[in-house]
Amino acid sequence: MSRHDDRLRVALLDASHGDTHTRRNFRRELDADLVEFDVTAGDRPDGFGFDAVVITGSRASVYWDEKWIEPLVEYVAAADERDLPILGVCYGHQVLAEALGGRVESMGEYEIGYREITQTAEDELLAGVPGTFTAFTTHSDAVTELPPGAELLAENDYGIHAFRRGRAWGVQFHPEYDRETATDLTKRKDLGDERIRSVLDGITAENYDAACRTKRLFDNFTDYARRLRAEATA
Repeated sequence: MSRHDDRLRVALLDASHGDTHTRRNFRRELDADLVEFDVTAGDRPDGFGFDAVVITGSRASVYWDEKWIEPLVEYVAAADERDLPILGVCYGHQVLAEALGGRVESMGEYEIGYREITQTAEDELLAGVPGTFTAFTTHSDAVTELPPGAELLAENDYGIHAFRRGRAWGVQFHPEYDRETATDLTKRKDLGDERIRSVLDGITAENYDAACRTKRLFDNFTDYARRLRAEATA
């Protein structure tokens, strides 16, 4: 049976406040049937009948006092307790850390643009990704304390960029971004003309091609979820 005949059912918890790029990017990268929820509007799954859960990026901070955030964190914690495979990206990485007992704080600065990140441990999520890789980043919050029992998988000079605990992974960088997304998001930032221009100048075909190697993690994640499902039904 081919991968495309064996479709996963994945809950996509979209925290992007309706960003036009987010769902398109995850639909493109995830080899699965996505059941999409606008969690910023209070739309959440009413159960856990999925093969995996993916949490997207957001302009929010996990420590903000907004009524949709705590229920999202609680759902992710409950999904982890039920041993569902989970992948959190950027804000989703921070939500996952919070849900599992880690700490997220403001960095007091902004990391944005194509940056180098270094793996610190071998893990199947990043199999096939270079030991030091290029990825697009955009965040002013960071996971400053890993959840109990979590393993650091990647970092750079801004801090933690990937971790794993059990069947749950978080990545701070954006493997799903294309050049259009990176450009549009950068232009919306209030970081001063000079810095914005510097980031835009770095959104080159060369950097994007290098960053595309991180997209491998999506197939690694869905292959993992598919293997778990096969083992459970064997």
